[in-house]
Amino acid sequence: MWRVDPRRVVRLLAILWFGWVAPVVAEPTDSPPARRIVALAPNLTELLFAVGAGGQLVAVADYSDHPPEARAIPRIGGYDRFDPEAVIAARPDLVIGWPGGNPDHLLKSLERFGLPLWLLDPRRLDEIPAALETLGARTGHQDQGVQQATAFRERLERLRTRPRQGKPVYTFYQVWHEPLMTVNGAHLISDVIRLCGGENIFADLPALAPVIDLEAVLARDPEAIVASGMDASRPEWLDHWQRWSPLLAVRRGNLFFVPPDLLQRHTPRILDGAELLCDQLEQARQRRGW
Repeated sequence: MWRVDPRRVVRLLAILWFGWVAPVVAEPTDSPPARRIVALAPNLTELLFAVGAGGQLVAVADYSDHPPEARAIPRIGGYDRFDPEAVIAARPDLVIGWPGGNPDHLLKSLERFGLPLWLLDPRRLDEIPAALETLGARTGHQDQGVQQATAFRERLERLRTRPRQGKPVYTFYQVWHEPLMTVNGAHLISDVIRLCGGENIFADLPALAPVIDLEAVLARDPEAIVASGMDASRPEWLDHWQRWSPLLAVRRGNLFFVPPDLLQRHTPRILDGAELLCDQLEQARQRRGW
């Protein structure tokens, strides 16, 4: 029986509902490089390690699990319910917050205590390189930030210019099964689907992460179904679609899985997820003759 901690489901849904609405990216300042940093979300922890500032982290949010060295850093609670007192106790000279996920009242409480708070929230693939450059400059790792940003832009361009034949792959991205959830065209994941030559079948819906019904999926008849789940394991509910044999995605064997951390965090690893998704949608194109 496949089980998952319901608290993780709540956090996942919170990210999808409230994250990625309006970009907020911190600008470099003339302040000296920060030496004691607290990161209020796992994606921020990853970005700091990417630019070489992981050793300057004195506390991080729960689920900061990449790279493995991040797991040994003291915790201040979840990104959505962190403990301000734990942040203060870490004696940071810089706190980096995520306005797309950190509650506003908790961020304001840090400001009231006079902590140096800096907000960073890249919302699209094209914004991640700038975030890397900004973080590198603010933490004293400007060269590595520039190197990481350049590598990201070059890899992103290679993915954009991959040859693709035929019309876009009509794609259903399944976030969860109960309730049945997807994303609309304004979401980051749709950005990746477009990058890979796909078309989100629910791009037209107004909600960022809408709850839909089975009949809506059957009516739109996707050519590919891509699921995320909660961790690196393929969710067993993805294969529940096999019972709906008339679906084009089922007939052609286009039931795919991408680990959620590779598509739902704005870090360099998102291109790992994009590359995997692009390969899967290419498989779907090749199966059109079936």
